Formats: sequence, structure tokens, C-alpha cells
Amino acid sequence: MSDQKPHSSLLPSNSSPLEKALDLGFGRLLDRITPPFPELMNPTATPLAFLPYLAADRGVSEWSSEAAEAEKRLTVELAWPTARQAGTRQALENAAKGLRLMPEIRAWYEQTPPGQPYSFSVRAFTEQPYSEEIDARLDRRLADAKSERDILSVSVGLSAFGSHVIGAATVCGELTTVYPIVIEGLEASGQAFMAAGLYAVETSTIYPQGA
Repeated sequence: MSDQKPHSSLLPSNSSPLEKALDLGFGRLLDRITPPFPELMNPTATPLAFLPYLAADRGVSEWSSEAAEAEKRLTVELAWPTARQAGTRQALENAAKGLRLMPEIRAWYEQTPPGQPYSFSVRAFTEQPYSEEIDARLDRRLADAKSERDILSVSVGLSAFGSHVIGAATVCGELTTVYPIVIEGLEASGQAFMAAGLYAVETSTIYPQGA
């Protein structure tokens, strides 16, 4: 027992032997557990079951338990940046990105003609199926990210990406036609011969004379 490390305890000096033994035993049990930090507080590395608690810790007000895992992790990851930058363009973009949307934000002075002061045009594009539920969730997140004076006009469009291939083929060849030679003034003549032949064969059978 002399090779054991000294045990630190928060128990008072007048603790009973039973209390000291329980403190020592539970301390050894805790030493067997691998500390989960800092991965536990990392939205991209924390266990899926812990995500709702991490979202509550970071003040996420709009949460769907039916959402995909990637969306949940992204929502938690963007929670603090969105809260710190509330009322800015970046906060509005983060609110849309948390739902895996691709936002395009234009302030009133960037529009042609200029829009109403303190208004924003929010256009979001998605490659995922879109529904009324996601539309309502986007409105709630934008409402949390904007300032009180901001006026938002929101539109959502579907986008598709792919690669285009253009091909062409060229076949080069040379066609040569050979005609019989014709020399002007040259004539060819000759004689025609006809022949016929007859070949006849006669067969005789000789039998022996009968008795």
C-alpha cells in the first residue's frame, strides 16, 4: 500500500472512517473513467445523445429532435456565433446555415432600387426537400438573429448542381475512285472462237455361259 499515490480529499478533518473509506473508494472508481473533455463540449465530436444537452447549454431556442444529425451538430456549432453577432448580416446567414441552407443576404442599400431602411432581403437555396415545417423553423431562427428594427423579406428556392459534358468528334478521310483507263483513239479488236465437244461412253456387261 506504500506505493499508492496520496489521495486528495475535500472531507473535513473530523470525518468518520466510513466517510473517508467511501471517499477513497469512489475516488478510485472515478480514476478509471477516461475524462470526456474537451470532446464532450465539441459539437462535431460529442456523442449524438448529448447534443440536446449541449444545445440547451448554448442557448439554442429552436430545436427539432427529428432533424438529421448533421443539422443538429451544425445548429449547436453556430449557436454562440449567432448570439454574439445578433443583428448583423453574419447572424442572419448563420441562422439559415444551421438548417443546411445556402443564404444570400442583401441589405436595403444594396438593392436596386434601394429598399426600405433597415430591411433585408433573405434568399435561401437548398438541395434538400423543403417543407412548411422547415419554412416556419427558418422564420423563428431569423427572428432570433435579427435586431428589433430589421424588416426581413424571405424567399426560398431549390438549387441543383451537376457537371456538364460537351463532346465532339471529327472523322477525316480521303475517298479515291479508280476508273478504267481510257486513251482517246485507241481501239481493241480480236476474233471470237466457238467450240463444242462430244464425249460418249459405251458400257458392255459379259455374263458367264450357263450350263
